[in-house]
Amino acid sequence: MIIGTTEIQTINSFFKSESLKEVYGLIWLFVPALTLILGIIIGVLVIVWLEREISAAIQQRIGPEYAGPLGILQALADGTKLLFKEDLLPSRGDIRLFSIGPSIAVISIVLSYLIIPFGYRLVLADLSIGVFLWISISSIAPIGLLISGYVSNNKYSFLGGLRAAAQSISYEIPLTLCVLSISLLSNSSSTVDIVEVQSKYGFWGWNMWRQPIGFIVFIISSLAECERLPFDLPEAEEELVAGYQTEYSGIKYGLFYIASYLNLLVSSLFVTVLYLGGWNLSIPYISVPELFGINKIASVFGITLGIFITLAKAYLFLFISITTRWTLPRMRMDQLLNLGWKFLLPISLGNLLLTTSSQLVSL
Repeated sequence: MIIGTTEIQTINSFFKSESLKEVYGLIWLFVPALTLILGIIIGVLVIVWLEREISAAIQQRIGPEYAGPLGILQALADGTKLLFKEDLLPSRGDIRLFSIGPSIAVISIVLSYLIIPFGYRLVLADLSIGVFLWISISSIAPIGLLISGYVSNNKYSFLGGLRAAAQSISYEIPLTLCVLSISLLSNSSSTVDIVEVQSKYGFWGWNMWRQPIGFIVFIISSLAECERLPFDLPEAEEELVAGYQTEYSGIKYGLFYIASYLNLLVSSLFVTVLYLGGWNLSIPYISVPELFGINKIASVFGITLGIFITLAKAYLFLFISITTRWTLPRMRMDQLLNLGWKFLLPISLGNLLLTTSSQLVSL
């Protein structure tokens, strides 16, 4: 059988089109992840700038103003400086684990962003165990802090790592019990389903009103998980050291700095998703999508509006956490552990029992 020139050209064009489709498929596979990472980086830079401006206003002083207009490039300048600083290593520490510790802290927090919905069907991974995957992933971060303190061959770093692990365990349990209460109330552990259940009843259907005790416990526990004042005991500033990150410098110290703000941002987003209705902003008797004449957040404008609403709610919680940091004094270690084990744990357990009872009665 003799194949003509036309047939050969047709076959070649077919193979070229198939290979181009595969290339485009691979590119589009990475586009959502890269977009999310870019958004996370910009979000962290905005948080750093906001914290410096808000703290300056609270303390009646001038914040950053020279690096860019209104000092918006100051965080970028600090990051660039840390990137080019010398990376010092402890002479008697485990160098491999010393480098792995900050990476574990950052990666475990970044993975939590995979299940956060920023709009209708605008989520990288809508899993049926979404919120519990976040709990399991976030519990890996203290391992990185403990490793970093232990391998630094410094007793102050080791004590800071132990404090970080003890604090995380103390507040991880009330946090998990609050999340379990939300899952029972929503009959689902998917972050998208939790937001959809809240949207059925509008503004008054937010879990903030249906779970007020859990909302308060979740906020306190998330602040403790982020090691924010008044819960920043692992840093150990009273010892004139920086806790588990005492021996770190350069980009590795910068990773710890980024991890703390990444954790703060992800906690704010989960407060928004679990308690504040996510991307839905339903004023009583007025639905925002109906107000603007858009259908189920399906248009480009609707997606943009959903992202804006989610970030606005998250940054509202960020404002509260920042003002709390510059208002309240630091707690003692025994006070911190007593608050977690003797108060928040029983309260969150009682809230879970009440939620379970109400769900059983409603069946």
